[in-house]
Amino acid sequence: MDTKELLKKVRKIEIKTRRLSNHIFGGEYHSTFKGRGMTFSEVRQYQYGDDVRAIDWNVTARYQEPYVKVFEEERELTLMLLVDVSGSTNFGTQQQLKRTTLTEIAATLAFSALQNNDKVGLLLFSNEVELFISPKKGKSHVLRIIRELLEQKPKSAKTDISGALEFMSRVLKKRAIVFMLSDFLDKDYTKSVQLAARKHDLTGIRLYDPMEEKLPAAGLLFMRDAETNMQKWVNTSSKSVRTAYALSQRKTADYFSTNFSRYGAGALSCGSNESYVKKLLTYFKSRG
Repeated sequence: MDTKELLKKVRKIEIKTRRLSNHIFGGEYHSTFKGRGMTFSEVRQYQYGDDVRAIDWNVTARYQEPYVKVFEEERELTLMLLVDVSGSTNFGTQQQLKRTTLTEIAATLAFSALQNNDKVGLLLFSNEVELFISPKKGKSHVLRIIRELLEQKPKSAKTDISGALEFMSRVLKKRAIVFMLSDFLDKDYTKSVQLAARKHDLTGIRLYDPMEEKLPAAGLLFMRDAETNMQKWVNTSSKSVRTAYALSQRKTADYFSTNFSRYGAGALSCGSNESYVKKLLTYFKSRG
């Protein structure tokens, strides 16, 4: 991808996702993810309806008229985006690949954080950490994150959920808002989710394609695993084969939702044929 094409794609993502974050998610994001508390801002003259408990008696005595203390939310929050770039995300039977949708969701969350003056960081992972960008503030930083999401060519096609969570926990010393975006085609990540959820405000967003949920009865098909590159002929006319496949996919989905929910983390599943906008809004409102 040349520079001109890349900038065009970044701009397209920015226009679409920034509009969503400004008009839809900005307020929901702010109300869902609270700051560390209230900090003193200033004193002002008492106005009708003010809470009398906020009266500053020292200033009131000095000026012989009531003054109240004004507090504001102390935010300084950090949003960390963990985005899966493994081989299975380069699949899609709907309007676009899963990876493109994951990029849009990540960009929407990043612009929501930007609107609230929060820091944003990025971790791209396969079965290794492909890229880590430390959390910072500012529009130029968010645009860099979008460029990396679009341009990154991973070294590996496999997935390691545990490895990504463990790396994140090592490099982030303070509590952060963490969104992990993946299709979660992995297993044995229970302990890592438990530890990460204990330290951070963790949410997993599982994106799947409807065609991954069940096999069509389409006869003998030659199939290739996008992550292991294993190839084999599969008789999709066999009901037992289709049933076993559907059960395996259901177990993967259940493993994700069970493990994230069990340890107090958020768990959100979205099909690539569904609106991630509605899914995110419903999730934010359920937590607000």
